[in-house]
Amino acid sequence: MNKRDELIGLCIDFLAKVKDKTANANIERWLNENYGPDSETYQKISTLVIDGVAEGWAANDEISGPHYRRSRLCEPCAETFYFSITAVYMDSKGHELDNQQRTFRGDYHSHPYGELNMVIPLDEGAVLAGPLGWQGAGWTAPAPGSQHYPEVKNGALIAFFFLPAGRISYDFQAQG
Repeated sequence: MNKRDELIGLCIDFLAKVKDKTANANIERWLNENYGPDSETYQKISTLVIDGVAEGWAANDEISGPHYRRSRLCEPCAETFYFSITAVYMDSKGHELDNQQRTFRGDYHSHPYGELNMVIPLDEGAVLAGPLGWQGAGWTAPAPGSQHYPEVKNGALIAFFFLPAGRISYDFQAQG
């Protein structure tokens, strides 16, 4: 079995445990308590995701250069309980906005059905903005209907996420 298939298999095992949960702040806390960076699930999945990015089979499609890449590893299907599986690489170094936090922002989007997002820092101190604030190694879980810029600071990380029905929308303008 190759690493990509091994990763998808681990994700299917994980999704079997969370398939009936709805993304929100409570689930974000629950994910961090039960599947946080010290858990075997997080460690196995994150290791394979990091390998995938390094080997070029995950987060390999450039969005706005090599510092912002993504790829969908698996479309929603019965085997994944109709979740898609996607990896996004973001690196704020050298691409910071002129804002107080010195962040890098990806493409504004919404989550019609929410998102379960494993945050995998590659640089010490790299964090991703989430509903409960800045998140290093661990999870964010934007609720159904949420809209945001994916925002990273302090270096590179991978956002490895699961979308119910694969739903994500880039078809509107940021509000405010």
